[in-house]
Amino acid sequence: MPFDFGTAGRVVFGAGRSAELAPIVAGLGSRALVCTGSDPGRHAALLAGLGVPHAVFPVAGEPTVEVARAAYAAARTHRADVVVAIGGGSPIDVAKTVAMLLTNGGDPLEYLPLAGPAREIHHPALPCVAVPTTAGSGSEVTANAVLAVPEQRIKISLRSPLLLPAVALVDPVLAVGCPPSATAASGLDALTQCLEPFVSPHANPVTDSLAREGLRRAGTALRRAYADGTDLDARTGMALCALLGGMALANAKLGAVHGFAGVVGGLVDIPHGVACAALLVPVVEANIRAGAAPDRYAEAARLLTGTPDATVDDGVAWLRETVGRLGVPTLDAFGLRAGHASEVVAKAARSSSMQGNPVVLDDAELHRILAAATGPGAE
Repeated sequence: MPFDFGTAGRVVFGAGRSAELAPIVAGLGSRALVCTGSDPGRHAALLAGLGVPHAVFPVAGEPTVEVARAAYAAARTHRADVVVAIGGGSPIDVAKTVAMLLTNGGDPLEYLPLAGPAREIHHPALPCVAVPTTAGSGSEVTANAVLAVPEQRIKISLRSPLLLPAVALVDPVLAVGCPPSATAASGLDALTQCLEPFVSPHANPVTDSLAREGLRRAGTALRRAYADGTDLDARTGMALCALLGGMALANAKLGAVHGFAGVVGGLVDIPHGVACAALLVPVVEANIRAGAAPDRYAEAARLLTGTPDATVDDGVAWLRETVGRLGVPTLDAFGLRAGHASEVVAKAARSSSMQGNPVVLDDAELHRILAAATGPGAE
């Protein structure tokens, strides 16, 4: 059973370990570009103690190619030789892109597989230190970076093992201030990124072990982290879920949830995690209707519910109840309408993420998924 497995060069995990950021960065470079979320002040203590000259580049919302260009320009102006990301998946993806561009040159658009083959990444990226502050994307250990291309109304990834961060520094304490809505969206994204690799035809024994533990952690921690954001044990469980899901997806691929989510995110302004959360149950139901991976879905049900005799139906019920408890809106709340359906389905069917779905879904099923996830306000 041949397979490859790649992840960040080093993983540093544990409550309080963000205090190690300064020596980690000092060991990798002398001038840093730091990509953060929209409010760098949230991380004032980490930035103040960084210990090397640094420039801060805030990333507001989902990153676009233009945002990546601006961050690259900021890094060159600062003469950065190490890139740091503190935040969710958006600043981490921008940081990974910048670290690659600083050694490979060119424009980020050239590295995206749009009209034709993407430009290849030949040189290792500059050292990148990824410090997630939400438990969701797993980008701290993945070999891709997602960018939106607004003029083509799509979100798409540049991909290469050379994008993997040098260090993933995961401190669950940093997620304690994450609001409930972001906890819900990021947490359900993390869960999805354990479930999709687990049922993927590209799964292998290593990714299976990671996905199993990630699903178990989501089952015990997600609802608790949403109900009480100060519950450090729950935050730790979800940080592990996100980390393990990132490792799994990077090596076993994703599925139809992410196949749809990238397309929807290119059409309407919606956080990636919310799109995934809204699509999760409809996609699982479609795969089950198609007879895909019944043993895997049954095992996932047992891991999520903690019930040894849980069935596939029990697993779907747990997912549906969790999405409801966490107040996830349907896609129509963000402007997706029935008139978008044909374009979304056509693009989703061609998405690279669909390669990891356990079954090929026909257009009728794809339309059924989208209608269920879009909600009653789509007309």
